[in-house]
Amino acid sequence: MESVLRFEHPEYLYGLIIIPLLIILYIVIRLWQDRTFKRFADMEMRDYLIPQRSGRRGVFKFVVFLLMITCLILGLANLQNGSKMEEVKREGIDLYIAVDVSNSMNAQDIVPSRLDRSKQAINTLINSLQGDRLGVIVFADKAFVQLPITTDYAAAKMFLSSVNTSSVASQGTAIGEAINLALKSFNDDERSKAIIIISDGEDHENEAAMNAAREAAKKGIRIYTIGMGLPDGAPIPEYNQYGRMLGYKKDKQGNTIVTRLDEEMLRRIADAGGGMYVRASNSNVGLEKIYEDISKMDKTEIETKVFTDYEDHFQWFVGAAIILLLMEILLSSGKKPWESKFSIFERKEESDE
Repeated sequence: MESVLRFEHPEYLYGLIIIPLLIILYIVIRLWQDRTFKRFADMEMRDYLIPQRSGRRGVFKFVVFLLMITCLILGLANLQNGSKMEEVKREGIDLYIAVDVSNSMNAQDIVPSRLDRSKQAINTLINSLQGDRLGVIVFADKAFVQLPITTDYAAAKMFLSSVNTSSVASQGTAIGEAINLALKSFNDDERSKAIIIISDGEDHENEAAMNAAREAAKKGIRIYTIGMGLPDGAPIPEYNQYGRMLGYKKDKQGNTIVTRLDEEMLRRIADAGGGMYVRASNSNVGLEKIYEDISKMDKTEIETKVFTDYEDHFQWFVGAAIILLLMEILLSSGKKPWESKFSIFERKEESDE
């Protein structure tokens, strides 16, 4: 039997982004120190003026520090390997959640934003799934499969965390394309199937969405819709590449654009698809209500081989981090006395020559 490796808490792996940031910070500090020293003396005099300084030892200490941080993050993520596999019988349905990632989903009439609140609700739904297979589609002007249909709920959460309004380059709200993509992506079996559309409904190709919903209904696939947004609407924030808010999106005349929920459109899509429409609020997105209705659908029993026991290996990484921490503390950044004497002796020989 092959062992399967996984991280119990893969979300902690995002902490590894701090490593390149620390490297950049270290390089900037070193360059700043060099420029500061040049104001007072020539660089060739540094070893004479600061004989205890050791550039290589400082770099080595920094590398040890980076390795310690890396091991600590890997320890928190907890690498595991599957040690026991069993055949498990599960009952469930196939469910695709199509998430609107157009810029209007950054509006904050639903806090913290329409998109972020949608992701939180989907995470909560994933925690309650038992035997259902889940897939995620993101769409704006185009639709893409973010996660193929699966029972790996940990993977679903990981893929969901990376969803943002930059996931699709071109803007728009192609609900019809998202439905059609889901229809093509479902497995060809007898399991009950459903699609949940989470969007503010600002679709400029309404008829395409209606046709797609009717086609799904013909195949026995229900379409549910969730309206993200409040009736009064909200302006669309604009952000720079660092995630800092610059202001609100404006039209050609300089007026602030207000994005409003198109409830009528989403309600018509749900009716055509044989499902239901729910409008989200700041207190409840409505996924639980929809899933309660979906749970009444006929469920198919499947047998799957899954690992039921996993062995933890976080202790190895934590132990390595502790050892590296002790090394970093005990290792001085300056030269040892014998190193300084040796360096001075070398400089004397060079001057004699």
